[in-house]
Amino acid sequence: MNFHVLTLFPEMIMQGLGTSIIGRAMDKGIISLEAVNIRDYTINKHKKVDDYPYGGGAGMLMQAQPVFDAWKAVLCKIQSEGSAGAKVIYVTPKGRTFHQAMAKEFAKEENLIFLCGHYEGIDERVLEEIVTDYISIGDYVLTGGELPAMVMIDAISRMVPGVLSNKDSGETESFSNYLLEYPQYSRPEIWHNKRVPEVLLSGDHKKVDEWRLEQSIEKTREKRPDLYEKWAEENQEYFIKKAKKEARQRKKMKK
Repeated sequence: MNFHVLTLFPEMIMQGLGTSIIGRAMDKGIISLEAVNIRDYTINKHKKVDDYPYGGGAGMLMQAQPVFDAWKAVLCKIQSEGSAGAKVIYVTPKGRTFHQAMAKEFAKEENLIFLCGHYEGIDERVLEEIVTDYISIGDYVLTGGELPAMVMIDAISRMVPGVLSNKDSGETESFSNYLLEYPQYSRPEIWHNKRVPEVLLSGDHKKVDEWRLEQSIEKTREKRPDLYEKWAEENQEYFIKKAKKEARQRKKMKK
């Protein structure tokens, strides 16, 4: 997986993603990351990349020419390496909201290009020319697209095979199946008079798995009812089995 970020602040991208799990994945060659400075492609002798918007209004607008030429240079590089092209993700509050399923889909791509805007945005004409996906990380406005791009690159990278040391960890985290992650505990067994749940000490893996699923369901129901409804709609069989189990338990208690 190769990430290419078109930005006015390349050092922000490289420093922000060059450590921890993502940094180690880059060192191993599992993923690659390049930050392309849009200013390097302006024809303005003062390295100016913005201008006043037609029609007036507050703020400045990034010009089409340097953005297009930066994208073209990256595309030519990608094509010279044998790839046909790449999706171009424009980071904007106007886009679809980013989520885990989207991260999984993007992780299947060989190359992704992120376009980070600044000021009042980017000339619409170049967006129409090069952008394939308009993506937002939430309903709020930031000073630039670098932080959202890093958030998405981090999430997408975790779905690339080999990035996570535990092959299952990316599948058991929150949102992998609409459910939030279950509570986790480590040593010591008692901390501030709070004990680790007995089931986790039982050694019975089936019971542990059942407890974790129940905890995930309950946490999701309480904290994210929207996700819980989606999960419940697709997992009606779980409720049927649960009802039958509870009926058997009640029957045993009556005997």
